[in-house]
Amino acid sequence: MTAIPLIASIAPFAASSDLWFVDIWGVLHNGVRPFASTVGACEAFRKQGGTALLVTNSPRPHESVMRQLDGIGVSRAAYDGIVSSGDVSRSLIEAWAGRRILHIGPGRDLPIFAGLGAVPGASADDAEVAVCTGLYDDETETPDDYSALFQKLQARSVPMICANPDLKVERGGRIIYCAGAIAAAYAALGGAVSYAGKPYQPIYDLALRTGSDLRGGAVGKDRVLAIGDGVATDIAGAADFGIRSVFIASGVHVRSDEALAEAAGRLFPSDKPQPVAVMKSLDW
Repeated sequence: MTAIPLIASIAPFAASSDLWFVDIWGVLHNGVRPFASTVGACEAFRKQGGTALLVTNSPRPHESVMRQLDGIGVSRAAYDGIVSSGDVSRSLIEAWAGRRILHIGPGRDLPIFAGLGAVPGASADDAEVAVCTGLYDDETETPDDYSALFQKLQARSVPMICANPDLKVERGGRIIYCAGAIAAAYAALGGAVSYAGKPYQPIYDLALRTGSDLRGGAVGKDRVLAIGDGVATDIAGAADFGIRSVFIASGVHVRSDEALAEAAGRLFPSDKPQPVAVMKSLDW
């Protein structure tokens, strides 16, 4: 079991927070539909004067993420702004402008390259860098399907930029692999990988700057609360950045038949980064 509080309402944390870093996939929606309780909680926090900033490991720029949220049906009244791993990754990709780039991921992620002078199209035989935004087909593929590609890239010491450090997400009740799983498999072969999203500091630096700009003044870390369902991303990243976090028990880490207290004890032993509270879902 765990001493971490299991709470049913996020409202008590609103008074001690000016800025929320809210994860998207697994917290705000499941890839198919929005979670009404999360939308309601964010709207309530904003009505009290709080700022809800969506901080996501999506490999797309924030404008593209916003359009995706519109398509899923997430109300724009639920958030003040978006910071994505794609935003941060673009600065890494821009350094390779004019070079031969291999894109590993679906075509829907191509906006990450827009306007950078970095045009993908290289093959494993001539690429100078690989940019991984996901799997080509995350409905059917696993990292094992990329072993031959990785062997070619690693043999030539091709570096990889991972635009989404998430390993897995839940989509409509199914668990699918993300770019982080691809990058981990490449790193296991000895490949060099650069990351920009959660849990790494660059995305938190950008999020804090963005949140402070939205509020019209600097926000202290003691007034920031991260809310997410990723143990190694949202919770560990928040701890490393020096801010509090609340864990949302999505299907990525918690089984449907597992008690919340049991899951919290398993996921957050005393020697690991811990959230200040655990919730089954984000509710006001």
